Amino acid sequence: MNSFIPVIVFLPLVAAIVAGLVNKSAPSVFAKAITTGALFVSCFLSWPIFLGFVSGTAEASVVPVLTWVQSGDLAFDWALRVDTLTAVMLVVITTVSALVHLYSWGYMEEDPDQPRFFAYLSLFTFAMLMLVTADNLVQMFFGWEGVGLASYLLIGFWFKKPSANAAAIKAFVVNRVGDLGFMMGIFGTFLVFGTVSIPEILAAAPSMSGATIGFLGMRVHTMDVLCILLFIGAMGKSAQLGLHTWLPDAMEGPTPVSALIHAATMVTAGVFMVCRLSPMFETAPIALAMVTFIGAATCIFAATVGTTQWDIKRVIAYSTCSQLGYMFFAAGVGAYGAAMFHLFTHAFFKALLFLGAGSVIHAMHHEQDMRYYGGLRKEIPLTFWAMMAGTLAITGVGIYHLGAGFAGFWSKDAILEVAYGRGTELGNFAFWMGTLAALLTSFYSWRLMFLTFWGKPRWIESEHIQHSVHKTPEEAGADTTGGYHPHESPISMLIPLGVLSIGAVLAGQLFAPTFLDSAAFWAGSIFYNEDLIHRMHAVPYLVKYAAFIVMVIGLFVAWLAYIKDTSIPGKAAEQLGPVYRFFYNKWYFDELYHYLFVVPAFWLGRQFWKLGDIGTIDRFGPNGVAWVIEKGSVGAKKFQTGYLYSYALVMLLGLVAAITWVLF
Repeated sequence: MNSFIPVIVFLPLVAAIVAGLVNKSAPSVFAKAITTGALFVSCFLSWPIFLGFVSGTAEASVVPVLTWVQSGDLAFDWALRVDTLTAVMLVVITTVSALVHLYSWGYMEEDPDQPRFFAYLSLFTFAMLMLVTADNLVQMFFGWEGVGLASYLLIGFWFKKPSANAAAIKAFVVNRVGDLGFMMGIFGTFLVFGTVSIPEILAAAPSMSGATIGFLGMRVHTMDVLCILLFIGAMGKSAQLGLHTWLPDAMEGPTPVSALIHAATMVTAGVFMVCRLSPMFETAPIALAMVTFIGAATCIFAATVGTTQWDIKRVIAYSTCSQLGYMFFAAGVGAYGAAMFHLFTHAFFKALLFLGAGSVIHAMHHEQDMRYYGGLRKEIPLTFWAMMAGTLAITGVGIYHLGAGFAGFWSKDAILEVAYGRGTELGNFAFWMGTLAALLTSFYSWRLMFLTFWGKPRWIESEHIQHSVHKTPEEAGADTTGGYHPHESPISMLIPLGVLSIGAVLAGQLFAPTFLDSAAFWAGSIFYNEDLIHRMHAVPYLVKYAAFIVMVIGLFVAWLAYIKDTSIPGKAAEQLGPVYRFFYNKWYFDELYHYLFVVPAFWLGRQFWKLGDIGTIDRFGPNGVAWVIEKGSVGAKKFQTGYLYSYALVMLLGLVAAITWVLF
């Protein structure tokens, strides 16, 4: 089975190259077929590997590709590492990416640049596969930067749209900040361990517990410094509080891009990296405390913002940010298996929600404001039921004593239980923040459903939708309302919704025992704390039902405000004016960063431009030389009169001067 690993990884790259080179010289269906086919092949080859680890028949291995670098003490090969952690990521990445490729056939049907789009999708997938199969930190960094580049290309795919260009640049710049920390962490790790090989580093990490190193003029714990620097990279890639501002703006890209970035690939890279290096983080208590706190803070921050947004994609984007917070604080308290389990289930229901939102947007002629939706469950019933499955999964609907629930019930509830079971102050903080975030998650998820699929059809009154629709004479003649009629998406978009719905319903139920309770499943791939899992199962029943209770409360409040009495949201926003504006404006992070970093950077740039470039370089450089030549030519013109007696006089004066110099 390991012989298929290079095929899984490199087939999307080959497809991306072919589609990119062919571009518009062949029908767009060629690029779509070759990229989509390649991803489905990778997907079909990945599942047997994953199921082999689930059943216990597969073993970890390393597949060598080529000798890469040999320079002094730095030597490493390009090799593909396959273990349980890799197998989980392989099925997540290839499954979601294959379905996104298929979905894009319908969603991007009218776009003239489809070959370029599909080439970018496949390039993105290849970069992520390189990241998760990395056997050393440099190879991981190659994939890390690859997904950064591909995300820039995909977010800014509609490059003629200024907001898309701005969002792509923002994502690229913010991720460079995190990547600086990641690079310093890699440099420091090589300095301390003398290698970039991940297995060698993890084997030697326990012996470094308590060691110190000089950093910024101080003696600090070596492993804390290294892991904090590495985590800064994860904060940027996985949009944690402080380096999260790029994630909502990434919605400027096409909806399939949002599903791919937010569900299965780029944003989960940071969680994967922390879990991959979990033996290092276990020797760094301060770094783990930072991971826990940042994860819990991100969890509640994004949930509060999501309750106030009107753009359907932005609501789901902040939901992603919040769910990533759960994964990180699970890793922070030492439950790396629970973090990966939530990553696994989240991929299905979050991809489902994004692609479902894309189906709604497609039906509503690219309108994304939920205030212009309403009553759509009868117009697009298949999309409605898919979104319903995703909502039931993300809100964690399930009952502990019945042993039944949707995907989010199994993974998110396990994270809350393990945070409480940890028994530390930070663990309790994470538990309460996660529980409050679960309440808000239920509220904004059902708010999205009620605004979109229930109530009166507000799209009939939307001038924006009506005026942007081009109808045929037959359609106009058959239209008795004078308005636009939503329509169900094509089959290429509905098939991925159906498949992902199955994952949202069953992924948690089927794999919870394996991910959470099987030490053998994770053996050798992550640090597995068996005692912590026992404590998770022993928490009080009130803790086990906390997520269910707050889910019901959130559902009831959303129903009350958006179905029973629709005047409540307006009144609440007015009465809670400052708080509402604080949440609606995303805690003013963008404004804060604008004045802290953007304004000073532009001021400094203007100073260098006006004083340095124009005032110094140009003035004394090309402009200065031009001034000297200009003035010199004015003086020289006085000697160029064109009269013979003038030249004779000059020659005579020169002769007299020469004789005088010789004599005296």
